[in-house]
Amino acid sequence: MTAHPARESTGLIPLPDLGTGMYKGEQGGLYPGGVNTPPTSHVRAGIALAKSIVPLDAQGRPSADGKIVMISVGMSNTTMKFQAFMKLAAEQKDLNPKLVLVDGAQGGQVAWVTSKAGTPYWDVVMERLQASGVTATQVQAAWLLQANPGPHEEFPKDTKELQRNITDTLHVMHEKFPNLKLTYLSSRTYAGYATSPLNPEPYAYESAFAVKWLIAAQIEQERSGKIDALAGDLGAAAAPWLAWSAYLWADGLQPRSDGLTWSRPELEGDGTHPAQAAEQKVGSLLLAFFKSEPTAKSWFLGAPPPRRRAAHH
Repeated sequence: MTAHPARESTGLIPLPDLGTGMYKGEQGGLYPGGVNTPPTSHVRAGIALAKSIVPLDAQGRPSADGKIVMISVGMSNTTMKFQAFMKLAAEQKDLNPKLVLVDGAQGGQVAWVTSKAGTPYWDVVMERLQASGVTATQVQAAWLLQANPGPHEEFPKDTKELQRNITDTLHVMHEKFPNLKLTYLSSRTYAGYATSPLNPEPYAYESAFAVKWLIAAQIEQERSGKIDALAGDLGAAAAPWLAWSAYLWADGLQPRSDGLTWSRPELEGDGTHPAQAAEQKVGSLLLAFFKSEPTAKSWFLGAPPPRRRAAHH
């Protein structure tokens, strides 16, 4: 374990703060060009899809009595964070009453597991949809956070494998949820306190590049029609529209430009899984993201209450 001493910071720079700076030959920023916002054309495509999200009945047909389902896809950290998000969402008064959140993420179900359509993971997802009174055809949005256990290769080898597994996971989602339009991705939180080789630093940090490259490949495919050899087909006929959700990594106790930090007590004993404090923090970040995200507001939030007209005398 001496290779991964627990530490309060690593000196690594969060992607949004790295900007046009480099990490091992790869540019920072969440989107191409070292910036943190997607190109206008990509946002426009996402907004057009968002506007097409309406309540659907159990057969996937538009219906005033239908539902808009958003699911989570991923492993243990994903389910822990999404459960906190769901609890917070349940307390909000301004969310769309037709919105149903379903946690599809499951402990131990890492990226190479979700990348295969035949794994028991997907049976459990279907059971959870059924338990929530909804169907796979009502799923229109998703939040995905994935990782693989025991990374140990020199960057970017493990990260490229994670990217491939996430692409394959997106293809499975496209197949299983025929009305899935939008998928928002996050990467790992800080793992500098990790006490096991499950997913320590710098691998948690590096996993963000898998997300960044994937989204960049979709943006490039939209622009040029070229399919990225590594990322695979991310066109509308094969995958949902992709964008970053909240970026969750900060360098331990070193505050990010927006003030985010991760302290040791916010994590469980293994230094890898979130304790309640971290779950709450991520839940709040996700809630703030979906309430303000241009491609999500239209279906995530309810219609504002009608403005009362001033009485004319």
